[in-house]
Order: sequence, then C-alpha cells, then structure tokens
Amino acid sequence: SYNLEKIKNIYVIGAGKASAAMAHYVENILGTRIKEGYIVTKYGYLCKLRNIHVSEAGHPVPDENSFRATEEILKIAEKADDNDLVICLWSGGGSALLADYPASSSQQEIVFFNEMLIRCGAEIREMNIIRKHLSKIKGGQLLRHIWPASGISIFLSDVIGDPLDIIASGPTVPDNSTFADALNILEKYHLKSDIPPGLFNYLMEGKQGLQHETLKQNDEVLTKSAAILAANNKTALQAAKIEA
Repeated sequence: SYNLEKIKNIYVIGAGKASAAMAHYVENILGTRIKEGYIVTKYGYLCKLRNIHVSEAGHPVPDENSFRATEEILKIAEKADDNDLVICLWSGGGSALLADYPASSSQQEIVFFNEMLIRCGAEIREMNIIRKHLSKIKGGQLLRHIWPASGISIFLSDVIGDPLDIIASGPTVPDNSTFADALNILEKYHLKSDIPPGLFNYLMEGKQGLQHETLKQNDEVLTKSAAILAANNKTALQAAKIEA
C-alpha cells in the first residue's frame, strides 16, 4: 500500500507485449495523478493511452525503436526523486523491447547477437542471463536509475515457474547470476567464436570485476522497491476453464 498524499509525482514505465494493456488499467485507476509515463510494446500490440506515451518496437529481435524507447524510459526513471513513485509494468517480450548495449559495442552488434541467441537452442533463462550481463538496465539495474524514488513492479509472467528475474530480464528485481555464468552459457552453445568482440570483451571484463555486476539481494536500492506477480499462465488457464 502507498499513501498517495505523501507521494509528489507518479511515473509509469514498462516493456512487454502486454505492457500497453497493463498501462491502460493503471490509467483507469490513477488517471491524471500520473505525471508522466513511457511504455514500449511489440508492433501490433498498441493500446491508446491518455497520460502515458506508448511506442512500438521489434520483437524477438530489438530494432532502432527498442533502443530509442529505452532511452526515454531511462530519462523518466532518472527524473524520479525521493518523494516520487515509479510504477513499472513488465511482461513477456520485454527483453527485446528494452534494449541497450555496452559502450564498447553497438546497436548492430546487439541485434546480430540476439538473432544468434534465439537460434542457438538456449532456454529463455540462459538467454536472459547473457542479456542481463550485456546491459546496464536488465538484471535489476534499472532500480539504480529509479533510486531514491520508490518503485513498484507489476509482472505478467509467461515463463514456467514465474521467476521474476527472467521475465523481461528482470529490470527491477535482484539477479543471482554472474558474468561467469553468462560466459559458461556461451561455451555451452559454442557461441564464443561468433559473438562480436565488443560484447565478448565486455563479458570478460565483467568476470574480472572491471564492470558492474547485476543487482544483488543486499543492494540498498531494494529497500524502496517491491514486486508483484499479477498473473501467469495458470491464471489464463483458469480463466479459460471458467469460460468453457
């Protein structure tokens, strides 16, 4: 629960195939209390909103709009101050729609590598461990931009077992995987010789402690953050059963 009388500004951000529809219901509740918002969803999943900007981008491979939307979401996150609340809406597809890349790399390399990841046979968990460690946003790291504002993350899960750190690569929840794990997955699927050098070097620097790890359980930014699983595959099955 949040006492809205003590909150100065409410911001809404999110990514995923269901994020625009989720934002629609947040608007129904909060209306003009929303100061500003930005949502990125897959092409064809647009939902018109009143107080929140919505853009469409590439999925399952990011495109130019993915990178542009991520920059806009970061701008909003960094505006939030101590007395503000940032509502984050995440659903399946967020990993591609929320896209960035290391300074040593480029958009083209990330797009190329994402295509390679999708074809290699890796599980979604394994793909997202690598994606998290090639990002400054995924793996809980978006919370560092939201801090010191309060953050509440609402998830719709399409992943078996509902691990919040895997859905949309968990931008606002802690992550227990490491750079070493990401490198081991590259080895497992024989990707080391094909990954662009800028990305591989970044992962190696991370393993050596030269790059920031993803957000871990003891980080202070988690003291002002909460996460809720709103629905999952089971929710959809139960609703279908009732309807049938």
